[in-house]
Amino acid sequence: MKNIVTCVDGSAITQAVTSAAVWASNKLNKPMLFLHTLEKQQQHGADDLSGAIGLGARSALLEEMTKLDEQRGKVALQLGKELLEHVVEQAKASGAEQVDSVQRHGNLVEAIADLSDKTRLIVIGRSGQGHDGNFSAMGSNIETLLRQACQPVLLVPRIFRTPKSFMIAYDGRETADKALQKVIDGGLLHGLHCHLVSVKNNEKNLDTKLQSAKQKLEEKGFTVTASLLDGNIFNSLMAYQSEHSIDLVVMGAFGHSKLRQFFVGSNTTKMLEQSEIPMVVMR
Repeated sequence: MKNIVTCVDGSAITQAVTSAAVWASNKLNKPMLFLHTLEKQQQHGADDLSGAIGLGARSALLEEMTKLDEQRGKVALQLGKELLEHVVEQAKASGAEQVDSVQRHGNLVEAIADLSDKTRLIVIGRSGQGHDGNFSAMGSNIETLLRQACQPVLLVPRIFRTPKSFMIAYDGRETADKALQKVIDGGLLHGLHCHLVSVKNNEKNLDTKLQSAKQKLEEKGFTVTASLLDGNIFNSLMAYQSEHSIDLVVMGAFGHSKLRQFFVGSNTTKMLEQSEIPMVVMR
């Protein structure tokens, strides 16, 4: 059975992530699997003191630091277990019927990759524990996850509301067509008003491709508003999102290589950094 893998870390955004995952679980009729990871904390460098203190004192300090690290690890483990118990209860109270949890040691992205065969959708907050109070900051694992994940990723802002509409940022390229097909096949966004939006670019016959994409969606029962815009891609999409009170954005991940992104920037990354509504990113 494929799961809605839901990443939680106890940050202020955890409640919104849980609510989003419950919504996705109910829409897709898939069980939820909460994932909490215990990443190794960077230890203080006792080696830096080797020239300032005697060998005996240094050994004693190293032993004391080891004990502190062990105690810190035990506390983190217990806090993680209590967090998972809390979010499982919250999910069930919100109507989710199939809910489980797992705790892993190590890197978050690697833990998600290990669960890939059992994953239908990944739900994660756009900012994490290290960004409490700064919800505009994107979590350090997000870009790596989006570049590696085979499944769609639902990125959740600090507040989640059940969406009634969504916008597909469609540029006529292969990545956008793949994202469009996944929307059609997926089921998560069925029943929501679709805004299919393109911004004029160098892609040939973009208007024709836009109308073809609209027809594909309508044939599958979507109510679609298609728009072809002028101007800067990022600014135009953000303005459209605001003007039409869009509840959720769908984008294909990273249309350019990492090298090209370094020079010209990625509109996906800009949307991730600036958007205050949930985003579904597909590869």
